[in-house]
Amino acid sequence: MSGVRVLVGTRKGAFILRADGTRKKWDVSGPFFGGWEVFHVKGSPVDPNRIFASQSTSWFGQLIQRSDDGGETWEPVGNQFTYDGVPGTHQWYDGTPHPWEFARVWHLEPSLSDPDTVLAGVEDAALFRSVDGGASWSELSGLRGHDTGSAWQPGAGGMCLHTIIVSPKDPRRIFVAISSAGAFRSDDEGTTWRPINHGLHSEGLPDEDAEVGHCVHRIALHPSNPDVLFMQKHWDVMRSDNAGDSWSEVSGDLPTDFGFAIDVHAHEPETVYVVPITSDSEHFPPEGKLRVYRSRVGGNEWEPLTKGLPQEHCYVDVLRDAMAVDSLEDCGVYFGTTGGQVYASSNSGDSWEPIVRDLPAVLSVEVQTLA
Repeated sequence: MSGVRVLVGTRKGAFILRADGTRKKWDVSGPFFGGWEVFHVKGSPVDPNRIFASQSTSWFGQLIQRSDDGGETWEPVGNQFTYDGVPGTHQWYDGTPHPWEFARVWHLEPSLSDPDTVLAGVEDAALFRSVDGGASWSELSGLRGHDTGSAWQPGAGGMCLHTIIVSPKDPRRIFVAISSAGAFRSDDEGTTWRPINHGLHSEGLPDEDAEVGHCVHRIALHPSNPDVLFMQKHWDVMRSDNAGDSWSEVSGDLPTDFGFAIDVHAHEPETVYVVPITSDSEHFPPEGKLRVYRSRVGGNEWEPLTKGLPQEHCYVDVLRDAMAVDSLEDCGVYFGTTGGQVYASSNSGDSWEPIVRDLPAVLSVEVQTLA
Protein backbone atom coordinates (compact mmCIF):
# COMPACT_ATOMS: atom_id res chain seq x y z
CA MET A 1 0.00 0.00 0.00
CA SER A 2 1.18 3.50 -0.79
CA GLY A 3 2.22 5.67 2.08
CA VAL A 4 3.32 9.18 2.92
CA ARG A 5 6.25 10.73 4.72
CA VAL A 6 5.75 14.24 6.09
CA LEU A 7 8.97 16.20 6.64
CA VAL A 8 8.69 18.96 9.23
CA GLY A 9 11.23 21.68 9.99
CA THR A 10 10.86 23.55 13.28
CA ARG A 11 12.59 26.11 15.46
CA LYS A 12 14.18 23.29 17.45
CA GLY A 13 14.85 20.43 15.08
CA ALA A 14 13.30 18.32 12.34
CA PHE A 15 10.61 15.66 12.63
CA ILE A 16 9.47 12.91 10.27
CA LEU A 17 5.86 11.69 10.34
CA ARG A 18 5.00 8.44 8.55
CA ALA A 19 1.70 6.75 7.67
CA ASP A 20 0.35 4.21 5.21
CA GLY A 21 -2.06 5.16 2.44
CA THR A 22 -5.03 5.38 4.79
CA ARG A 23 -3.29 8.22 6.68
CA LYS A 24 -5.06 7.27 9.88
CA LYS A 25 -2.18 6.32 12.17
CA TRP A 26 1.07 8.26 12.28
CA ASP A 27 4.53 7.38 13.51
CA VAL A 28 6.51 10.39 14.72
CA SER A 29 10.31 10.39 14.84
CA GLY A 30 12.66 13.16 15.91
CA PRO A 31 13.81 15.63 16.79
CA PHE A 32 16.73 15.43 14.41
CA PHE A 33 19.28 18.22 14.99
CA GLY A 34 17.54 19.12 18.24
CA GLY A 35 18.00 22.72 19.29
CA TRP A 36 18.82 23.90 15.77
CA GLU A 37 16.46 25.89 13.59
CA VAL A 38 15.59 23.72 10.60
CA PHE A 39 14.26 26.06 7.96
CA HIS A 40 13.48 23.44 5.34
CA VAL A 41 13.49 19.67 4.81
CA LYS A 42 12.75 18.25 1.37
CA GLY A 43 13.18 14.88 -0.34
CA SER A 44 14.22 14.05 -3.88
CA PRO A 45 11.30 13.18 -6.17
CA VAL A 46 13.66 10.81 -8.00
CA ASP A 47 15.02 8.95 -4.96
CA PRO A 48 12.64 9.33 -1.98
CA ASN A 49 15.30 8.02 0.39
CA ARG A 50 17.47 11.05 -0.30
CA ILE A 51 16.43 13.98 1.86
CA PHE A 52 18.12 17.35 2.35
CA ALA A 53 17.76 19.55 5.44
CA SER A 54 18.88 23.10 6.20
CA GLN A 55 19.80 23.71 9.82
CA SER A 56 21.21 26.84 11.41
CA THR A 57 21.85 28.66 14.66
CA SER A 58 23.16 32.14 15.35
CA TRP A 59 26.02 30.53 17.28
CA PHE A 60 27.21 27.70 15.00
CA GLY A 61 26.03 29.05 11.65
CA GLN A 62 24.57 27.11 8.72
CA LEU A 63 24.76 23.39 7.90
CA ILE A 64 23.27 21.26 5.13
CA GLN A 65 22.42 17.72 6.20
CA ARG A 66 21.65 14.81 3.86
CA SER A 67 20.00 11.46 4.47
CA ASP A 68 20.22 8.56 2.02
CA ASP A 69 17.93 6.22 3.96
CA GLY A 70 14.69 8.14 4.27
CA GLY A 71 15.70 10.11 7.33
CA GLU A 72 16.92 7.25 9.51
CA THR A 73 20.48 8.62 9.55
CA TRP A 74 22.03 11.93 8.50
CA GLU A 75 25.41 13.35 7.61
CA PRO A 76 26.58 16.92 6.99
CA VAL A 77 27.58 17.54 3.39
CA GLY A 78 29.52 20.32 1.70
CA ASN A 79 28.74 23.58 3.38
CA GLN A 80 30.90 26.02 1.46
CA PHE A 81 28.51 28.63 0.07
CA THR A 82 30.54 31.45 -1.40
CA TYR A 83 29.03 34.39 -3.22
CA ASP A 84 30.42 34.45 -6.72
CA GLY A 85 32.21 37.77 -6.53
CA VAL A 86 29.42 39.82 -8.07
CA PRO A 87 30.12 43.40 -6.99
CA GLY A 88 27.60 45.79 -5.53
CA THR A 89 25.25 46.20 -2.60
CA HIS A 90 21.55 46.07 -1.86
CA GLN A 91 19.37 48.44 0.13
CA TRP A 92 18.81 48.20 3.87
CA TYR A 93 15.56 49.26 5.53
CA ASP A 94 16.54 52.93 5.51
CA GLY A 95 17.69 52.83 1.89
CA THR A 96 21.41 52.87 2.69
CA PRO A 97 23.78 50.49 0.85
CA HIS A 98 24.39 47.17 2.58
CA PRO A 99 27.03 44.57 1.61
CA TRP A 100 25.88 41.12 0.55
CA GLU A 101 26.08 38.59 3.39
CA PHE A 102 25.36 34.90 3.87
CA ALA A 103 23.08 34.11 6.82
CA ARG A 104 21.17 30.87 6.18
CA VAL A 105 19.55 28.58 3.63
CA TRP A 106 15.79 29.14 3.52
CA HIS A 107 14.73 26.64 0.86
CA LEU A 108 16.09 23.49 -0.78
CA GLU A 109 14.69 22.31 -4.09
CA PRO A 110 15.88 18.88 -5.31
CA SER A 111 15.90 18.24 -9.05
CA LEU A 112 12.91 16.56 -10.69
CA SER A 113 15.23 14.26 -12.66
CA ASP A 114 18.59 13.88 -10.86
CA PRO A 115 18.95 12.95 -7.16
CA ASP A 116 22.40 14.57 -7.02
CA THR A 117 21.21 18.00 -8.16
CA VAL A 118 19.63 20.43 -5.70
CA LEU A 119 19.05 24.19 -5.62
CA ALA A 120 19.33 26.33 -2.50
CA GLY A 121 17.80 29.73 -1.86
CA VAL A 122 19.67 31.73 0.75
CA GLU A 123 19.71 34.95 2.75
CA ASP A 124 20.98 37.43 1.57
CA ALA A 125 19.02 36.64 -1.56
CA ALA A 126 21.02 34.36 -3.84
CA LEU A 127 20.57 31.04 -5.60
CA PHE A 128 23.07 28.17 -5.40
CA ARG A 129 23.22 24.78 -7.14
CA SER A 130 24.90 21.51 -6.25
CA VAL A 131 25.29 18.68 -8.78
CA ASP A 132 27.04 16.25 -6.42
CA GLY A 133 24.45 15.66 -3.73
CA GLY A 134 25.34 18.75 -1.77
CA ALA A 135 29.09 18.12 -1.56
CA SER A 136 29.86 21.41 -3.32
CA TRP A 137 27.85 24.49 -4.28
CA SER A 138 28.14 27.16 -6.96
CA GLU A 139 26.18 30.38 -7.16
CA LEU A 140 23.91 31.10 -10.12
CA SER A 141 25.17 34.64 -9.95
CA GLY A 142 23.10 36.04 -12.80
CA LEU A 143 20.25 36.52 -10.33
CA ARG A 144 22.11 38.53 -7.70
CA GLY A 145 23.93 40.34 -10.48
CA HIS A 146 20.68 41.52 -12.05
CA ASP A 147 20.72 45.26 -12.59
CA THR A 148 17.82 45.70 -10.14
CA GLY A 149 19.80 44.11 -7.28
CA SER A 150 20.75 47.39 -5.67
CA ALA A 151 17.03 48.14 -5.14
CA TRP A 152 16.22 44.88 -3.30
CA GLN A 153 15.35 45.28 0.36
CA PRO A 154 14.95 42.86 3.28
CA GLY A 155 11.51 41.82 4.45
CA ALA A 156 10.73 41.45 8.12
CA GLY A 157 12.44 38.05 8.18
CA GLY A 158 15.49 39.16 6.23
CA MET A 159 16.22 39.39 2.52
CA CYS A 160 15.53 35.77 1.75
CA LEU A 161 15.15 33.76 -1.41
CA HIS A 162 12.42 31.47 -0.09
CA THR A 163 10.64 30.01 -3.12
CA ILE A 164 12.18 27.92 -5.91
CA ILE A 165 10.09 26.17 -8.57
CA VAL A 166 11.54 24.28 -11.54
CA SER A 167 9.02 23.86 -14.33
CA PRO A 168 8.10 20.16 -14.68
CA LYS A 169 7.69 20.63 -18.43
CA ASP A 170 10.84 22.64 -19.11
CA PRO A 171 13.75 22.20 -16.66
CA ARG A 172 15.43 25.28 -18.12
CA ARG A 173 12.67 27.41 -16.61
CA ILE A 174 13.08 28.36 -12.93
CA PHE A 175 10.88 30.62 -10.84
CA VAL A 176 12.10 32.20 -7.60
CA ALA A 177 10.64 34.67 -5.12
CA ILE A 178 12.50 37.04 -2.83
CA SER A 179 11.30 39.11 0.12
CA SER A 180 11.36 41.95 -0.56
CA ALA A 181 12.25 42.09 -4.20
CA GLY A 182 9.55 40.10 -5.97
CA ALA A 183 9.34 37.18 -8.37
CA PHE A 184 11.92 36.37 -11.06
CA ARG A 185 12.09 33.85 -13.91
CA SER A 186 14.96 32.25 -15.78
CA ASP A 187 14.45 30.43 -19.07
CA ASP A 188 18.05 29.23 -19.40
CA GLU A 189 18.66 27.14 -16.24
CA GLY A 190 19.51 30.12 -14.10
CA THR A 191 22.04 31.93 -16.28
CA THR A 192 19.93 35.03 -16.88
CA TRP A 193 16.86 36.37 -15.07
CA ARG A 194 14.10 38.89 -15.42
CA PRO A 195 11.59 40.28 -12.91
CA ILE A 196 8.01 39.01 -13.37
CA ASN A 197 6.07 41.48 -11.24
CA HIS A 198 3.83 43.27 -13.72
CA GLY A 199 0.41 43.69 -12.11
CA LEU A 200 1.68 43.58 -8.52
CA HIS A 201 0.86 46.64 -6.43
CA SER A 202 2.51 47.32 -3.09
CA GLU A 203 1.57 50.19 -0.83
CA GLY A 204 4.55 51.81 0.84
CA LEU A 205 6.76 51.78 -2.24
CA PRO A 206 7.49 55.20 -3.76
CA ASP A 207 6.12 53.67 -6.97
CA GLU A 208 3.57 51.03 -5.98
CA ASP A 209 3.84 49.51 -9.48
CA ALA A 210 7.64 49.28 -9.30
CA GLU A 211 9.49 46.57 -11.23
CA VAL A 212 11.01 45.24 -7.98
CA GLY A 213 10.50 45.77 -4.28
CA HIS A 214 7.35 43.69 -3.85
CA CYS A 215 7.13 41.37 -0.85
CA VAL A 216 6.10 38.05 -2.41
CA HIS A 217 5.44 35.43 0.26
CA ARG A 218 4.98 32.26 -1.80
CA ILE A 219 4.31 30.96 -5.34
CA ALA A 220 2.72 27.64 -6.32
CA LEU A 221 1.75 25.87 -9.53
CA HIS A 222 0.25 22.60 -10.75
CA PRO A 223 2.60 20.30 -12.72
CA SER A 224 0.08 19.78 -15.52
CA ASN A 225 -0.16 23.50 -16.23
CA PRO A 226 3.07 25.19 -15.13
CA ASP A 227 2.32 28.46 -16.91
CA VAL A 228 -0.46 29.12 -14.38
CA LEU A 229 1.02 30.49 -11.16
CA PHE A 230 -0.67 31.34 -7.87
CA MET A 231 0.92 33.81 -5.47
CA GLN A 232 0.37 34.84 -1.88
CA LYS A 233 1.79 38.31 -1.57
CA HIS A 234 2.28 40.45 1.54
CA TRP A 235 -1.21 41.64 0.71
CA ASP A 236 -3.24 40.08 -2.17
CA VAL A 237 -3.66 36.60 -3.60
CA MET A 238 -2.58 36.75 -7.24
CA ARG A 239 -2.77 34.62 -10.37
CA SER A 240 -0.79 34.56 -13.60
CA ASP A 241 -1.82 32.65 -16.72
CA ASN A 242 1.36 33.40 -18.67
CA ALA A 243 4.25 32.18 -16.50
CA GLY A 244 4.42 35.42 -14.55
CA ASP A 245 4.44 37.89 -17.44
CA SER A 246 1.41 39.54 -15.82
CA TRP A 247 -0.66 39.05 -12.66
CA SER A 248 -4.24 39.68 -11.61
CA GLU A 249 -5.72 39.68 -8.12
CA VAL A 250 -7.96 36.73 -7.14
CA SER A 251 -8.43 37.47 -3.43
CA GLY A 252 -12.18 37.68 -4.00
CA ASP A 253 -14.26 37.01 -0.88
CA LEU A 254 -11.45 36.03 1.48
CA PRO A 255 -11.83 37.56 4.97
CA THR A 256 -8.33 39.02 4.56
CA ASP A 257 -5.87 38.72 1.71
CA PHE A 258 -2.77 38.71 3.91
CA GLY A 259 -1.05 35.37 4.49
CA PHE A 260 2.01 33.30 3.78
CA ALA A 261 1.15 29.78 2.56
CA ILE A 262 -0.45 28.83 -0.76
CA ASP A 263 -0.67 25.48 -2.54
CA VAL A 264 -2.53 23.65 -5.32
CA HIS A 265 -4.47 20.37 -5.21
CA ALA A 266 -2.50 17.43 -6.63
CA HIS A 267 -5.11 16.48 -9.27
CA GLU A 268 -7.20 19.63 -9.74
CA PRO A 269 -5.15 22.47 -11.26
CA GLU A 270 -7.78 25.09 -10.39
CA THR A 271 -8.17 24.07 -6.73
CA VAL A 272 -6.06 26.37 -4.54
CA TYR A 273 -5.54 26.60 -0.77
CA VAL A 274 -4.58 29.59 1.38
CA VAL A 275 -4.58 30.37 5.11
CA PRO A 276 -5.63 33.99 5.74
CA ILE A 277 -3.86 35.85 8.55
CA THR A 278 -5.37 38.95 10.17
CA SER A 279 -2.75 41.47 9.02
CA ASP A 280 0.93 42.17 8.59
CA SER A 281 1.08 43.28 12.23
CA GLU A 282 -1.29 40.65 13.69
CA HIS A 283 0.03 37.27 12.60
CA PHE A 284 -2.92 35.13 13.67
CA PRO A 285 -6.18 33.97 12.04
CA PRO A 286 -9.05 36.46 11.82
CA GLU A 287 -11.30 36.26 14.90
CA GLY A 288 -9.03 33.60 16.37
CA LYS A 289 -10.57 30.99 14.02
CA LEU A 290 -8.14 28.74 12.16
CA ARG A 291 -9.55 28.39 8.66
CA VAL A 292 -8.05 27.08 5.46
CA TYR A 293 -9.75 28.59 2.43
CA ARG A 294 -10.21 26.65 -0.80
CA SER A 295 -11.08 27.89 -4.26
CA ARG A 296 -12.14 25.32 -6.84
CA VAL A 297 -12.16 27.86 -9.67
CA GLY A 298 -8.65 29.24 -9.48
CA GLY A 299 -9.44 32.13 -7.16
CA ASN A 300 -11.99 34.86 -6.40
CA GLU A 301 -14.56 32.42 -4.97
CA TRP A 302 -13.36 30.91 -1.69
CA GLU A 303 -14.90 28.55 0.89
CA PRO A 304 -13.74 28.16 4.50
CA LEU A 305 -12.61 24.69 5.55
CA THR A 306 -13.05 24.41 9.31
CA LYS A 307 -14.06 20.87 10.27
CA GLY A 308 -11.56 19.63 12.85
CA LEU A 309 -9.79 22.99 13.19
CA PRO A 310 -10.05 25.21 16.31
CA GLN A 311 -12.69 27.89 15.85
CA GLU A 312 -12.01 29.97 18.93
CA HIS A 313 -9.01 31.29 20.84
CA CYS A 314 -6.53 30.22 18.15
CA TYR A 315 -3.66 32.65 17.60
CA VAL A 316 -1.09 30.68 15.62
CA ASP A 317 0.49 31.53 12.28
CA VAL A 318 1.11 29.33 9.22
CA LEU A 319 4.39 30.25 7.53
CA ARG A 320 5.19 30.29 3.83
CA ASP A 321 6.79 26.84 3.54
CA ALA A 322 4.44 25.18 6.03
CA MET A 323 1.81 23.77 3.63
CA ALA A 324 2.08 20.83 1.24
CA VAL A 325 -0.04 18.28 -0.64
CA ASP A 326 0.48 14.59 -1.34
CA SER A 327 -0.34 12.90 -4.65
CA LEU A 328 -2.51 10.02 -3.45
CA GLU A 329 -5.83 9.52 -5.22
CA ASP A 330 -7.68 11.29 -2.42
CA CYS A 331 -5.38 14.27 -2.21
CA GLY A 332 -3.94 14.90 1.24
CA VAL A 333 -3.31 18.45 2.43
CA TYR A 334 -0.98 19.24 5.33
CA PHE A 335 0.04 22.36 7.22
CA GLY A 336 1.98 23.24 10.35
CA THR A 337 1.57 26.14 12.76
CA THR A 338 3.77 28.29 14.93
CA GLY A 339 1.97 26.68 17.86
CA GLY A 340 3.56 23.32 17.00
CA GLN A 341 0.57 21.53 15.49
CA VAL A 342 0.66 19.69 12.17
CA TYR A 343 -2.79 19.20 10.66
CA ALA A 344 -3.68 16.75 7.92
CA SER A 345 -6.68 16.26 5.66
CA SER A 346 -7.06 13.05 3.69
CA ASN A 347 -10.04 14.38 1.72
CA SER A 348 -8.78 17.52 -0.01
CA GLY A 349 -9.49 19.73 2.98
CA ASP A 350 -13.08 18.75 3.78
CA SER A 351 -12.01 17.74 7.29
CA TRP A 352 -8.84 17.97 9.36
CA GLU A 353 -7.15 16.24 12.25
CA PRO A 354 -3.88 16.95 14.05
CA ILE A 355 -1.11 14.48 13.26
CA VAL A 356 0.94 15.77 16.16
CA ARG A 357 0.71 18.57 18.71
CA ASP A 358 3.19 20.50 20.81
CA LEU A 359 6.15 20.50 18.45
CA PRO A 360 8.34 23.59 18.38
CA ALA A 361 7.09 26.30 16.05
CA VAL A 362 6.79 24.80 12.56
CA LEU A 363 8.81 26.47 9.80
CA SER A 364 8.24 24.06 6.91
CA VAL A 365 6.14 21.08 5.88
CA GLU A 366 6.88 18.89 2.86
CA VAL A 367 5.28 15.59 1.82
CA GLN A 368 6.65 12.57 -0.01
CA THR A 369 4.22 10.09 -1.53
CA LEU A 370 5.78 6.64 -1.28
CA ALA A 371 5.08 3.61 -3.46
